[in-house]
Amino acid sequence: MQEPDFKEAQYQETTIPGINTPSANLTKLQPPNQSQEQWLKYGQQISSFLGTLPNYVGKFFNQYQQPIVSIGLVVTAVVSVKVLLAILEALNDVPLVAPTFELIGIGYSVWFIYRYLLKASSRQELSGEITTLKSQVMGKNSPES
Repeated sequence: MQEPDFKEAQYQETTIPGINTPSANLTKLQPPNQSQEQWLKYGQQISSFLGTLPNYVGKFFNQYQQPIVSIGLVVTAVVSVKVLLAILEALNDVPLVAPTFELIGIGYSVWFIYRYLLKASSRQELSGEITTLKSQVMGKNSPES
């Protein structure tokens, strides 16, 4: 088989009167509608705003510090829970890890039932611990009955 021969194509430069010739009249751009003084005025306004921005942010943070911190803690808690769930989901895909977690959960449940739920005295102890924990979380000093 013989390969076909390729020849380079030669193109001639074409000239269009009025475009490619050096004597063509170029259209000039119109000067901008706004003068440079207006741009300087805008620049000064932006500069003064950026100069006072740290003061505004500081006053805002001082005025709303408690809600900002609370919202930050809630967002951090949500992100932490999402990351923890993603880690647990990844661990659940590893062979033998899911059954191991199930065995640990069953063992803890058996221990909890044996420790706190079989005897009346241990149930009363558990009830007292729950009441104490509720009073600490709610901020009340005396346990409610």
